[in-house]
Order: sequence, then C-alpha cells, then structure tokens
Amino acid sequence: MTLLEATWHAWINDKFGGDLKKIHMCAKYIEHALKALGVDFSKVEVVKAEDLVDNKAYWEGVLRTGKKLSLSRIKRAVTIMGRREDESTMDFSKFVYPCMQVEDIFYLGLDFCLGGMDQRRAHVLAREVAEAYSLKKPVALHTPLLSALQGSGRMENIGGEEAMIDLKMSKSRPESCIFIHDSPEEIRTKISVAYCPPKVVESNPILDIARYVLMWDSPLTLRRPAKYGGDLIFQTPAELIESYRQGEIHPLDLKNTVSESLISLLEPVRKYFSSNSEASELLSQLRS
Repeated sequence: MTLLEATWHAWINDKFGGDLKKIHMCAKYIEHALKALGVDFSKVEVVKAEDLVDNKAYWEGVLRTGKKLSLSRIKRAVTIMGRREDESTMDFSKFVYPCMQVEDIFYLGLDFCLGGMDQRRAHVLAREVAEAYSLKKPVALHTPLLSALQGSGRMENIGGEEAMIDLKMSKSRPESCIFIHDSPEEIRTKISVAYCPPKVVESNPILDIARYVLMWDSPLTLRRPAKYGGDLIFQTPAELIESYRQGEIHPLDLKNTVSESLISLLEPVRKYFSSNSEASELLSQLRS
C-alpha cells in the first residue's frame, strides 16, 4: 500500500488556516492514528507531497490532466474538497487541486485508489484522463461516508450527479463525529444525543456506525434487559437494519450497544495515545 501524505493538498484546501507547519504535524499524527488502529507500517510506503511537488515530471502531469478538462468540469470536481461548486470566495488554487489529485494516481503508478464516496469524482476524472492518454486506468474503491451525528445531511444533485452535502462526520465540527481517541464518557455523551429516530434507517448515524464499523467482520450482540426481550444477535447488517426498520429495536438499546461496542473497539487506540509520548504531544498540540 502507498500512503500519500497530501500536505500541499491540505494547504490548498485551507486546513489549519493554511499553516503548513500544523499540516505537517497533522500528517505525523495520522501516522500514529493508523498505527494505533493496527496498520502494519512495514507493509506501507509513505510518500510525502513534498517529494511529488519537487519533481518537474509531476507538474507536467498536472498540466497534462488540465489540458483534457474544461474549466466547468474542474469547477464541478471541487466538491471533492468538501466545497460547493459555487463558493464565491474560492481562490484560484482550488481549481488546481483536482488536477493534482488525478496526477497523484498516475505519478505514483497506482493500480487501486481507495477513498470515500466524496472522492468519486476525482477518480472518475483519472479514469477519463487515463483513456485519453493511454495510461493505466486505475480501479476505484469507495467506502461509504458516516452520517453526521446530528443527522443533518442531505443529498443534492450537482451536474447530473448526486453529491453529499453536509452529510458526513466532520473533524472540523467535533460535535458531529466520534474521534478514535475520544474517552468512554465522550463517546457515550455524543451517541446519547445523536440523531436516531425510531424505524428511520436512512442517514441514521448510529446504524451507520453499527453496520460500517462494528459489523464489517463480525456479528453484533444487541444488549438489552430481559424484561424487554433480552439480548439479540445480528449476523449481518441487513438483519439489523430490517429489525430497526420494523420497530423491533428501541433507539436507546441501539445507542447503548453501539456506545459500549465502540468503547471496547477503540480501547487499544486510547492506550496507544496515552503511552506514546510523541503521539500524545501531537494530539495535545492539534487540539489546542
């Protein structure tokens, strides 16, 4: 696996106010986060954006991509940055971003591109550009986005494609998401007030966490008092979703189960950040 630390991309997208020093700190923090989650870095090639932008061939590729795309097409693609196409305050550097993301794929010689559904447009552009220049066409793998805990997201149609607007959990809005190093108390509090109406399965963040995070490789045991029917075991996400849709699961029981399961799942992460001095210091600095 190749892991690109896209610091220049984050700079263009005004992360941390465009402060490259803080962006580099965040890149190092993410390395620790992945290690805490169990990623074996002996099998990962870490590539830094600085290594790409120092090479003339990279910028040739960026321009080559740009010559095959119209300005209107680029404007539609800026939604990969979590921005609306019509943002009036957008500076010109934002329009370079999609071309850079396409060239990242070709320059690194990637076979598979892994990203969230919000990266689909960039990967579609890469496949189109690959065909135009007879380059290796990448296979794109997209993971679902977790709904914001407030459930305030909505779907919009932009340029003939459905786009997710204000839907996903966002680190810029701490109340909308679960951080991997949140304390048990923080996890319980956030989930207790999260959007989770009875029988509603669409854009339900608690169901999203259950099926995409907790059940990706194992069943889920829903804990509940014997007087309310006792525990239930769901072998597949489909079983859980259908039971919730039919009103067979109370939202409070689902929330309690998801809270405690997440707390258990993330225990190694909390231990890692509390025992690794560099990781702990980076987290403290970024929080401040």
